Amino acid sequence: VQVVESGGGLVQAGGSLRLSCAASGLTFSQYAMGWFRQAPGKEREFVAGISWSGVGTTYSESVKGRFTISRDNAKNTVYLQMNSLKPEDTAVYYCAADRLSFGSPVTADFHSWGQGTQVTVSS
Repeated sequence: VQVVESGGGLVQAGGSLRLSCAASGLTFSQYAMGWFRQAPGKEREFVAGISWSGVGTTYSESVKGRFTISRDNAKNTVYLQMNSLKPEDTAVYYCAADRLSFGSPVTADFHSWGQGTQVTVSS
């Protein structure tokens, strides 16, 4: 399984970015996907997850109401729309696939991390 993240950049506080993650090496439509982030000096943390069908989503409290995860199974791609960005959202963002098919994003065992995409929010 390979995933490639893109769409990061530098944005002012209050701005928006849309991250993309293209996946290959798996039957994409059968796997929950997740977004994670890691800020300098901190551990990687969960940001958002989406079920294999796209119906179920889950978010960390820190991004709920500001970020939206979605997927296009025809394009093998998962997205993260980030609005109302804050300086504390600055991090490298990663996506990952669930290890098991047809699982829930809440209980997923995410693996196969990409190289990540840097998001920097200036104040």
